[in-house]
Amino acid sequence: MKPLKNNLTKEPIKVYSWATPNGHKVHIMLEECGYQLGRDWLAIPVDIGAGDQFKPEFLAFSPNNKIPAIIDPYGPDGKLISVFESGAILLYLAAKTGKFLPKSTRGKFEVLQWLMFQMGGLGPMLGQNHHFRLYAPEKIEYAINRYTNEAKRIYGVLNQQLKDNRYIAGKTYSIADIAIFPWTRNWKNQGIEINDYPYFKEWFENVGDRPAVRRGVEVLASLRQPLHDAKAKELLFGFSQSRQGK
Repeated sequence: MKPLKNNLTKEPIKVYSWATPNGHKVHIMLEECGYQLGRDWLAIPVDIGAGDQFKPEFLAFSPNNKIPAIIDPYGPDGKLISVFESGAILLYLAAKTGKFLPKSTRGKFEVLQWLMFQMGGLGPMLGQNHHFRLYAPEKIEYAINRYTNEAKRIYGVLNQQLKDNRYIAGKTYSIADIAIFPWTRNWKNQGIEINDYPYFKEWFENVGDRPAVRRGVEVLASLRQPLHDAKAKELLFGFSQSRQGK
């Protein structure tokens, strides 16, 4: 796919999303790439607490019933394409725009290993941390300790990496930073004391001050409500999930 050269699409990219870490990854990436909300891309809310993710029209292009997913009218062959999974969307947009993923083979894999770290480790582990600390109907001490300790280990890995690097994958801001930042915004709820990780803290404040990041994390944020409703919890964590596709 040839990168766009300041030639934004005439018809906007549709982003089916919600105000979650994975949703914010894509919101931030679009803003960082120079796409403007309401002009070059549209945020279409998928209220995961209300079960919008199970609607047939959403499952048609996001079969894993998860947000985010995008529909780009101008895909790599000039035709419409849909992409689901936040990491895949970051890679797609990096290829489309030629931004935030190095062109050299070495540089590319230095970034990709940290993107995989987020997708395969940081995101799932911090997600479990949130679940057992905040949402589980009963407080299970073993689970809380297990995922709090894993969160501390992960923040330690980030802190060590950032000791000698301005950004996650080296000297240059990349999709690795964009992927990781939204998941670490809730460090307080994860049982983390940010001052214990000074290099991470400096990076966190640096990235959080970027205008595109500030814009990205506000997208759809006003629609999200605290998850207290029993029906919403059942849709997200209960029997409804296991019934999909049967």
